[in-house]
Amino acid sequence: MALIKCDFFSESLQLSTSMTVILPQQTNSQIGMKNNVSGEKHQTLYLLHGLSDDHTIWTRRTSIERYAAPLGLAVVMPQVDRSFYTNMAYGNKYWTFLTEELPNVARSFFPLSSKREDNFVAGLSMGGYGAYKWALNKPDDFIAAASLSGAMDVETLKDRSEGDLFKLIFGNESILGTEHDLFSLINKVENRQVKPSLYQCCGTEDFLFEDNKRFKQACEQTAIDYTYEFSQGIHEWGYWDRKIQDILEWLPIKRQ
Repeated sequence: MALIKCDFFSESLQLSTSMTVILPQQTNSQIGMKNNVSGEKHQTLYLLHGLSDDHTIWTRRTSIERYAAPLGLAVVMPQVDRSFYTNMAYGNKYWTFLTEELPNVARSFFPLSSKREDNFVAGLSMGGYGAYKWALNKPDDFIAAASLSGAMDVETLKDRSEGDLFKLIFGNESILGTEHDLFSLINKVENRQVKPSLYQCCGTEDFLFEDNKRFKQACEQTAIDYTYEFSQGIHEWGYWDRKIQDILEWLPIKRQ
């Protein structure tokens, strides 16, 4: 695999930003790694970070490069700061950056497939929210989306939080029923002919577990292809390193 830190200018953000990218590489003599390359444009996982992290965190805290190698899977990990993957009320346009600019820029730099069946999105915590928000608002972009310990109920988090973070992101208005509300989005996407498959996991000792349980119950009332897995665990990297392997097994990746 090739591991690339890519610094580039974002028109949406009007500043220089970064993404970390893992690309498949065909090798025959590398010890301890099995690599596969299809010869076509790469299937791609957009892998999103949490609130306190950045675009490097998945490669620093997990073995995502080793897990993706035998699958021939490219992984794109963008930097979005503490934005909740949103065009912030008082800040930058990270939703536009993520959903419109990033895929086009990444595909202009690297041989990534634009086909829906070749594209997946996943993330942890704030990134789990971002992954579902992206896939549910734009179901034509992804065949599958996964959330690890996701911030599923942002309205409740906003009400419980101290400080100005959520005000800076969402302003003073309620997000209920808007494009920021995952509970509303699953009901809207249910009526779409094309909708992504969803995978949700969360540790039962995680501080976000109750929110995840409510989201599970809501998903089960829809016709969405939905898979969940709740098991012992807290909000930490040992859990996420294990679960990203389960997600890669679940994703409809064309095995080489």
